[in-house]
Amino acid sequence: MKKILIAGNWKMNLNVSEASLLTKRLQDRIAIHRDIEVVLIPSMLDLQPISLQIDRRKFKLAAQNAYYKDAGAYTGEVSFTMLRDLVSYCLIGHSERRHIFNETLEEVREKIAASYRNGITPILCVGETKTERINKETDQVLEDQMQSALANITASEIESLVVAYEPVWAIGTGDLATPDQAVAAIKTIRNSISSLYGNEASKKVRVLYGGSVNPDVATGFLKADGIDGLLVGGASLNYAQFTDIVDAAFEVHHDLEKR
Repeated sequence: MKKILIAGNWKMNLNVSEASLLTKRLQDRIAIHRDIEVVLIPSMLDLQPISLQIDRRKFKLAAQNAYYKDAGAYTGEVSFTMLRDLVSYCLIGHSERRHIFNETLEEVREKIAASYRNGITPILCVGETKTERINKETDQVLEDQMQSALANITASEIESLVVAYEPVWAIGTGDLATPDQAVAAIKTIRNSISSLYGNEASKKVRVLYGGSVNPDVATGFLKADGIDGLLVGGASLNYAQFTDIVDAAFEVHHDLEKR
């Protein structure tokens, strides 16, 4: 059985001392769960000090973004090469990168390749806008994002990939997707993987749901078919809420094991 992955994206929040305090509170409350993987995604500035603070039996770290060139005259950028001793994962193609910073399909593809090249597992974020959903373009948008991002990935690399389905219209809006909507979108995502790498590979890829996730809805999504975890935004900044989400993941996994 695949490990459930619960990832907390802190976005552009928390200075170094605030991030350290949140980490301490999470470490005090979150138990070591053998089959639950908890990933913290702090700001770039907070990554290094938190890497020295975390209990690595409980947490792994991810970066929120990186540049696809390994080194060079790119003032202000941080490369995957610089991050590879700090993080296990990196978010790539998050909707805020795509829609606020105009990150293109080509840039996402380059970042996926750079991530693998440097031994960092990508968490590829895909999802449609409200207009695209209303116009019934969800499947096409997801297929385009997946096919482009995976164009240079080998069959041996694909199985470690993590994909996060994050409908843009549900992020930070409180306008939640339903588990059924998420399941339908994730089926499209897995079909895209299957068309390139085969059905067995598509089953091994972990696919998360992200979009206004909180403790009240976490269990419903985690029990839904094909969802292997959650990408949590605002609730990950609240130690009590994030702990409750991790606990919900453990309970769901424990129930599945008993069947």
